[in-house]
Amino acid sequence: MAEFKRKPPALALRVVGGLFMDFVAAPLVRYFEKSGRFDRIAAKICDQREKDFARRNPFRGYVPGKQDVFVMTYAKSGTNWMMQIVYQLIHHGQGDFDHIHSVVPWPDAVLMSPMMKHYAIPLEKATAWQAAPERKRVIKTHFNWELLPYSKEARYIAVIRDPKDVFVSAYFFLRDSGLHKAMPSVDAMYRVFLAGKSFLGGSWAVNAAGYWAQRDKPNVLVVSFAEMKRDLEVIVRRVAAFLEIHVSEEVIQEVCRKSSFEYMRSIDDRFGTFQTAPWQERSRMMRKGQQGSSSELLSTERQRAIDAHCAAELLGLGSDLPYDEICGRSASAAKTASG
Repeated sequence: MAEFKRKPPALALRVVGGLFMDFVAAPLVRYFEKSGRFDRIAAKICDQREKDFARRNPFRGYVPGKQDVFVMTYAKSGTNWMMQIVYQLIHHGQGDFDHIHSVVPWPDAVLMSPMMKHYAIPLEKATAWQAAPERKRVIKTHFNWELLPYSKEARYIAVIRDPKDVFVSAYFFLRDSGLHKAMPSVDAMYRVFLAGKSFLGGSWAVNAAGYWAQRDKPNVLVVSFAEMKRDLEVIVRRVAAFLEIHVSEEVIQEVCRKSSFEYMRSIDDRFGTFQTAPWQERSRMMRKGQQGSSSELLSTERQRAIDAHCAAELLGLGSDLPYDEICGRSASAAKTASG
């Protein structure tokens, strides 16, 4: 089988795409916002995308094996961070790659945009796991649980992050990685996020509740971004135990080192997206990696509104996900924040 080579979109396509964003999409976004039509259009785009995901699900027919470790997240929730932890554990701290998606398949990527066709190695070509020390491979996905292929043989790791931090991280990512001048205002993005029509993944609560509901399965591990920030070594050890990877203390420390924000930021280009328009700088994937810093874009009132909305949506879904704990807050702090 031919070796997979990641290919950015053709230069001509990137030029046309960049010009379209700057001179066609940008004025349209401003017009739709001003006319009050933006929210309805965003909702239609989100609804159509979710229908496409279900109709064109790339996992349909795939039966995961004991080699498969799914890292499943709502976008901008620590996906690359957990992939790095798992990949380094599988390779005993010696995992190397020119780009994470040269070794980690992301089957749902192509449904995000036609320009992602050659972004990640296809699942069927990701066979290097056969020579890995632990004979396992990582599979990335942003799909909700119900769209994933389940097998008792495989392993599933979910990372859930404070939705306020997700919003902030997603806003800067979308702006800097492709939309640029066509990026909607913070006000518009805030409204569609609350409506569960986010451009990156629909309803945060639906996604989080779906993962959380599987936590009692012996082959499912659910962790929070807040836990990862609080004590990385604890999480590395927990993941190693979950995957039944038994390694030396030296390996654990090396995995921790290579999974630190400082190390991953130093090799940011190995996790980043393709450059879009040639005249635009490539955006950083590792921007800040912070927990509880949503005040960068959100007022106190809007932070409280997101908390109230997401907690209520979880309740309506019948989920007992510990929202305050996921957000890294104690019960007393949460009570104070709610005012």
